[in-house]
Amino acid sequence: MCAEAVHAEVRLAILAKAPLPGRVKTRLIPACGAEEAARIHATLLRHTLAVACAALPPSRITLWTALEHEHPLFVELAARHGIARRPQPEGDLGERMYYTLAPGPAMVIGSDCPPLTPALLRRCAEELARHDAVCLPAEDGGYALLGLHQAHPSLFTGIAWGGERVMAQTRQRLAALGWRLACPATVWDLDRPEDLERWRSMNSVASR
Repeated sequence: MCAEAVHAEVRLAILAKAPLPGRVKTRLIPACGAEEAARIHATLLRHTLAVACAALPPSRITLWTALEHEHPLFVELAARHGIARRPQPEGDLGERMYYTLAPGPAMVIGSDCPPLTPALLRRCAEELARHDAVCLPAEDGGYALLGLHQAHPSLFTGIAWGGERVMAQTRQRLAALGWRLACPATVWDLDRPEDLERWRSMNSVASR
């Protein structure tokens, strides 16, 4: 299959939690409170869906929901962008990602990566047409995006999810499979209080 055909067929799964105070962005709560942390989470989700739909056809995008599947924000965003909405399955992060990536080719992202742009997302889809896997490594040692032609169980089991070795472990597993990996950029997630100022500065520059 030619690269253009694979690019056109790449699906995108977006994993998202409902913006419930005290249940999302908990590491931000000491700095801004539970209500503000939930509002930030909602803002990031809106941004993520706008970026995704500017990069790929809505028919290729699915919003995978958690905590409260019928939350008004999920209903609103799915209707506005014309994308599918499905509940995340049970299990740890690896099990849930594995489920959303089949069948391939497909990519999966969360909803808390401010540097993600339509151009970067399209670049990832293009790289997946030429490689077995694509990742956007995160500065904290994880990754913000994983794309695969086919999901392999070894990439999702025995990984220290949430730790600083997630990307390193994933690279090791991909190398063991003999798969070619593309990493178009290194990005950052908004997870910690120190990320807030970076995000606010980024928004301030963008609004000028």
